[in-house]
Amino acid sequence: MILALNIGNSHITFGGYTADGKLVFSSRLFADSALSSDELLYKIVNMLALYGVEPHQITGVIFSSVVPTLTGRLREALRKMCEAPVMEVGPGLKSGVRIRMDTPAQLGGELLCAVVGALQHTAPPMVVINFDTATTLLAVDAAGTLVGGAILPGPQCSLAALVANTAQLPQVELDATPRRVIGTNTPDCLQSGIVYGTAAMLDGMVQRFCAKLNAPGAAVIATGTLPASIRSACTVDIDYRATLVLDGLFTIWTKNTRR
Repeated sequence: MILALNIGNSHITFGGYTADGKLVFSSRLFADSALSSDELLYKIVNMLALYGVEPHQITGVIFSSVVPTLTGRLREALRKMCEAPVMEVGPGLKSGVRIRMDTPAQLGGELLCAVVGALQHTAPPMVVINFDTATTLLAVDAAGTLVGGAILPGPQCSLAALVANTAQLPQVELDATPRRVIGTNTPDCLQSGIVYGTAAMLDGMVQRFCAKLNAPGAAVIATGTLPASIRSACTVDIDYRATLVLDGLFTIWTKNTRR
C-alpha cells in the first residue's frame, strides 16, 4: 500500500492507495505545529489501525508539506514507522505539469498536487481551488499549463478575524445554510455575509479567471475545507473532490517510480 500525506496549515490529510491507484481509506487530523515526531507517529499509527492497516503493509510513502516546523518531524516519524521508501514533493520530482510562473519553486506542494489530481479527472482549461487557512485559486490553460493564481483569506480565517477584532460579533456556524440573505439579527447577518459573501467572491474570481483563460466554460475543481453551504451558494458549478491533493500525490509517486 502507498501512503500519501499532506500537511496543510490547518490539517494533515492522508490516505492509502493500492498499487493500481484505488483509494482504500482517507482521513484528516488537525495540524498542530507543536506536535513532536513521536506524537505524529502515534496519531498516524492509530489512525491507520482504525482502518485496519499495519505499518508493515506500507510499501511506499509520499508527502507534501507547507508547514516547515512539521516537515522534519514527519520525516522522522515516518522513518520510525516503517522501512518503506519516502518521497517528498519538491524540486526534482516529475509532476507532469508545466508551471509558467515567475518563481515555480514558491508554489506550495499541496497546490501542485491539487492541480495534478485535477488533471487526472478533468480536461483543461480549468480553475483549481484549494481551501485551507487561505483560499487559493489556480489557473490551468488549455495546454494543461499552470499559468498563475490568486490567494484570498479563507472563510474560516475571515470569520475568526472578525470575531476576534470586534466587541459584539458572535461565532457562527458556516456549515449550515443561512436562513436568509438579508439578516434580521446579528448572527444571521454575519452568517449571510460570510457564506454568501464568500460565494459571490468565488463566482466573481472564477469569472475573471475564465475570461483571462479565454475559456468561459472552464471546469472548476475544488478541494480542502470548503463548507457545503458556500459551495451550494455559488452560481458557478463547482466539482468538489475531498481527496484531490492525495490523488495528486499518488499520481506523482507513480510518475517517479515507473520503470
